[in-house]
Amino acid sequence: MSLSRLALPILRGFPAETAHTLTLAALKTGLALPDLDPASWNTSLRLPRSGLTLANPIGLAAGFDKNAEVAANLARFGFGWLECGTVTPRPQKGNPKPRLFRLKQDRAVINRLGFNNAGLSVFLDNLRRQKHHLAIPVGANVGANKDSVDFISDYETGLTAALPLADYLTLNISSPNTPGLRGLQADSRLDTLLARCHAAWAATGIVKPVFLKVAPDLSTQDVDQIALSLIPHAGWLSGLIVSNTTVTRPIGLAAAGRAESGGLSGAPLMTLSTRILRLFAEALEGRFDLVGCGGISSGRDAYAKIRAGASAVQLYTALAYQGPDLVATLNSDLAMLLRADGFTSLEEAVGSDLR
Repeated sequence: MSLSRLALPILRGFPAETAHTLTLAALKTGLALPDLDPASWNTSLRLPRSGLTLANPIGLAAGFDKNAEVAANLARFGFGWLECGTVTPRPQKGNPKPRLFRLKQDRAVINRLGFNNAGLSVFLDNLRRQKHHLAIPVGANVGANKDSVDFISDYETGLTAALPLADYLTLNISSPNTPGLRGLQADSRLDTLLARCHAAWAATGIVKPVFLKVAPDLSTQDVDQIALSLIPHAGWLSGLIVSNTTVTRPIGLAAAGRAESGGLSGAPLMTLSTRILRLFAEALEGRFDLVGCGGISSGRDAYAKIRAGASAVQLYTALAYQGPDLVATLNSDLAMLLRADGFTSLEEAVGSDLR
């Protein structure tokens, strides 16, 4: 058992956001870091549409390392890829505290952080300082400032500035904690966002993958409409990350904190996010890389995302409950499940439930 796992009971004694701040501080100093090979799966994985090569399919979702402060040390926990952010063009304090709540009985978290971050300049300086220490892909998740008069302009700014340094970009238009942001997923606003971001991407002259992160709180009709907007952009947009947190509260939540407002993540999100992932896989028919995110806490969860259409997965909340040793466990269990079903590679299993 790693020292980082032994620290979990101590960290849980602090309020959730304090525990997160202490964890970042410990990672900055190099305390309790394991000595793991990032390529712990003994193979590499190439996402077919983006061409992104991952050391293994288990990625860290955005939200943990908002300012790209500890990416090099996070890579030592065995992730195949990392996503830092969400970062906004200007520094932002986020919403008033308390704004992060553990739902221990449900293995879940509710957050209404509101894109708190130090801004694009600090983010890029941090990433630049660590870049030569990183042997795995690191992406930049970009968002909009809450008080921006033009959300889309903020995405253009973030994309243009981060694309030269990050290995891929994610446009986060699905956080529930910035009023009006999720409206960018709707019809004409999504068309405008994609057109303007395509122009910004092309103007850089840098061909790197760009992903769109969507919400789980979508109807079948919403998914179909988003898919129709995406298909004309298959030449430059690489894929979708499905999904962000949910504003719904599934029946059966036991923790008293379930009434808090904000986005719910963790185990209760697994069923909803996987359903939306499957709908996108059916609607898009292999035109984009799909990343499964939301509710993963076991190898079986990761495998379910892959069988539903994901080429790789991301997690975050489960780390707060199970510790970073979970990454190696997921890789090991996923390999075992693939072999048990007769697959010789992960790629063979992608979307197998749809077939």
